[in-house]
Amino acid sequence: MYSIGPLTVAPGERAHGLIPVGTSSYGVELGIPLIVVNGVQDGPVLCVDAGVHGDEYDGQEAIRRVLAEIDTATLRGTVVGIPCLNTPAFEAAARASGIDHLNLNRIFPGDAEGSYSQRLAATFVEQVVPAVDAVVDLHTGGAYGEIAPLVILQGGYEDLATDLALAAGHELVWKGGKWGGTVRHPVLEAGKPAITIECGGATYREANVERHMHSIRNILRGLGLVEGEVELRDSYTTVSGTFARSASGGFFVARAEPGATCKEGDLIATITDHYGNTLEEVTAPQDGIVLWVRRIRTVRPGDEVVIFGEVLEEIQP
Repeated sequence: MYSIGPLTVAPGERAHGLIPVGTSSYGVELGIPLIVVNGVQDGPVLCVDAGVHGDEYDGQEAIRRVLAEIDTATLRGTVVGIPCLNTPAFEAAARASGIDHLNLNRIFPGDAEGSYSQRLAATFVEQVVPAVDAVVDLHTGGAYGEIAPLVILQGGYEDLATDLALAAGHELVWKGGKWGGTVRHPVLEAGKPAITIECGGATYREANVERHMHSIRNILRGLGLVEGEVELRDSYTTVSGTFARSASGGFFVARAEPGATCKEGDLIATITDHYGNTLEEVTAPQDGIVLWVRRIRTVRPGDEVVIFGEVLEEIQP
C-alpha cells in the first residue's frame, strides 16, 4: 500500500484526491490536488508537479496525459502527479495567488501559521516531501514571457540531481538559480533529487505540452519506473542566468528569440515611446544564449525584460 495525504492506494490501483490546506472566504475547501498511480511492483516514488504559478499551463496538461497512459501492471514504483499545486493562482489566471499575492516559488518551506500560500508551501513540505523519492517541477515562462527549453540544476546539489536533470532531455542546463525558496529547495535539503524543467510560455502550446511529456517519460525510464533505456544527449551546455531590467517604461519588443546564441553587444530588445522614439536598447552583456524574453509589450522601469545565459561548460554523460 502507498499513502500520501488522505490517500491510501493499493498496488495496481489509481486514486485522486485533495490534501487540505485551508478554505476560501466563501467556504470552499482548498488544497493540493493529487493523482496517484501505484504500480504492482515495488520501486521509487516520483512526484511531478506543475501549476506552481497559475498562468503556466503546459505542464499541468502534460502530467494528466502521462499519468493516464501509465500501465500499473508494469509500473515499478509509484508516480504522484500534482497537476496544479497553486489552485488559487490558477483561478486568478495569474502568476501568484489572488488570496495573498505571494509568489509560491519563493517562500518554501512556508509557514503552517501564515497566509494561504505560506500554508500551502508548508503542507507540501510536511506531507508530500516525506512521501516521495524525487521531485520534478514543471514550469513555463508564464503569461509575461517565453523561456527556452531547459532544466534548472540547483548549485551545490549537482551530485544529487544531475542524473535527473540530464534525463529531462534538454540541451541547456541552468546551473544555480540565485533565488531561494523554490519547490526544489526543501526536497534537496531532505537529501532527495529535485529539478525544475522550463519550456515555453506566453500562451498554451501543444508543442510544449509534448516536450514536457517527453521529459516525464524519459525520467520515468531513467528511474527504472517503466521499461526502456533513458535517452541521453551526447553533450549538454551549462549556463548561468543574468536578469536584464528596463531603465525606461514604454513599449517593449524582443529582437532575439529564446534559445538564440548572441555575441557581446548584439541587440536583444528595444523599448520605444508611443511616438516611436527609441528610449532604450537592451544588448547582450557578453557572448551567450538568450534564455527568456518578455512577451507582454507594456514595460515599466525595473521590469525584467530578458534573462541572458553565459555559457559555463559542457557536460558529457
